[in-house]
Amino acid sequence: MTVATPSSLYADLQVDAIPDAQLAPLTWYGIGGKADVLISPHDVASLSMLMRRCHRDQIPVRVLGSGANLLVSDSGVDGVVIRLNAPAFKCVEYNQYGRVEALRAWGGAATEQLITELARRGLAGLEQMAGIPSSIGGALRMNAGGKFGSIGDAVHSVNVLQHDGSERIYLRESLSFDYRHTNIPEGIILWGVFELKESTTLEVRARLKEYYNYKKTTQPMSDYSSGCMFKNPLLHDGTRVSAGKLIDIAGLKGLRVGSAWVSPVHGNFISVEKTGARASDVAALVEEITTRVFDAHGITLEREVVFWGTDIES
Repeated sequence: MTVATPSSLYADLQVDAIPDAQLAPLTWYGIGGKADVLISPHDVASLSMLMRRCHRDQIPVRVLGSGANLLVSDSGVDGVVIRLNAPAFKCVEYNQYGRVEALRAWGGAATEQLITELARRGLAGLEQMAGIPSSIGGALRMNAGGKFGSIGDAVHSVNVLQHDGSERIYLRESLSFDYRHTNIPEGIILWGVFELKESTTLEVRARLKEYYNYKKTTQPMSDYSSGCMFKNPLLHDGTRVSAGKLIDIAGLKGLRVGSAWVSPVHGNFISVEKTGARASDVAALVEEITTRVFDAHGITLEREVVFWGTDIES
């Protein structure tokens, strides 16, 4: 732990804290360095106090979700990394407002588990998240989704824990959900309430099967990767073009830098070796792809995967 992240920040709080925590095992890439300290709060009160203290002392705070859309630098990250994996942050509450078709899911809840349970209950509205590994908080933050829609399609309201430790609820009317972007203010997403529709188990499961099958046939699901590396860019005429297609046309499938390579199955996936992979190789490959796609198409790709670490964040 560095001097900048003293244990006095959290020693009196209801948390689990691991100084010099290895982050690689908590990410889908399985690579990257350590965090000054990894903290799992037990309750909202402890998380709120931790946020206030970090804000007061100007200590960086990052939130680790499922680790699927993340690349951590080989040298790690400074400050506090928060993980919402305590039961208080993973619960799902049905029948919100006394209605069968509304639920509240907390930020640490696993999206995959949630949609499986919704299918069992015959509730429709989040099937578009099939095959997208994420926590609810992380999915809301980036408006995760795919060909069949995004999580924002079903949002009723979102509760955000702000940097000063206070909470604020934002109703759908004040929120915008665009392609891989929302206007949800900075802070930690505590929970989201979702509007669903009553359906049948058979109907919901049929749609889930269709969406899963699509992903299995078009994406390298068995590789070590973080999902789509780049956002699909917006053209001047307002349409979006597939980043994977641009990469493919530029002849970059199979392109390798060290332990990382462009998937031959889908150009927008960067895969890595099971052992010995380095974040610096992924970052260098991303830079090379960005340069070559611009040279070939005159289009600048924007990353969808979040990079942590001062040496790769630029």
